Amino acid sequence: MAGHSKFKNIQHRKGAQDKKRAKIFGRLIKELTVAARAGTDPASNPRLRTALAAARGANMPKDNIERVLKKAEGGEGEIYDEIRYEGYGPGGTALIVEAMTDNKNRTASEVRAAFNKFGGSLGETGSVSFMFDRVGQMIYAADTADADAMFEAALEAGADNVESDDDGHEITCATEDFNSVSEALEGQFGAASESGLVWKPQNTIEVGEAQAGTLLKLLDTLDDNDDVQNIASNFDIPDDVLARLA
Repeated sequence: MAGHSKFKNIQHRKGAQDKKRAKIFGRLIKELTVAARAGTDPASNPRLRTALAAARGANMPKDNIERVLKKAEGGEGEIYDEIRYEGYGPGGTALIVEAMTDNKNRTASEVRAAFNKFGGSLGETGSVSFMFDRVGQMIYAADTADADAMFEAALEAGADNVESDDDGHEITCATEDFNSVSEALEGQFGAASESGLVWKPQNTIEVGEAQAGTLLKLLDTLDDNDDVQNIASNFDIPDDVLARLA
């Protein structure tokens, strides 16, 4: 989700998600549950630190977080399998769909059905992920700081790149540096509105109006699936097209 309208493309997805606060919390709870299997001490569990940062960014109540950690300490909590699906959507766009599920057959069937319904096709694991980089990402609102201040702070924290525009600041870093960078920025600017490890496309594909509507329907259908945690894609929908489809 990058390119000249990178941030607006991202914001289209985030805006849809923001209307589903309970769904966001549900996904964060799943991630906390899985992360806490390796231990409930964030100091010795990098994945849990990442999950906690994302929960703070979404303003998840502390009670919700503590409930998940207490269950994990007691050996309770649901058991989820983590699955990654890769494939192509309308316009030759590449998609990576990350899921956590208690029923792999159900999830695979539903994801495949969504791709088939909207002109996509599922591939093997690795069929599109080579076109993406796995990075740490933090997103801050535009009024958090001006572009120069954010750039300087991110550089000092060890980030690799900062992209700023009127919609916000997107900071990326190596996966192994994510916790140190996010903690440094959180200490200076507060919790990021979005943070975590993401698949960032190396290049983008511009999608015209004829196929953009179908692509967005596919993304919305996948996003509505309770088993789907994250979706990454390399689409770039021009601003004027996105405005007409909104």
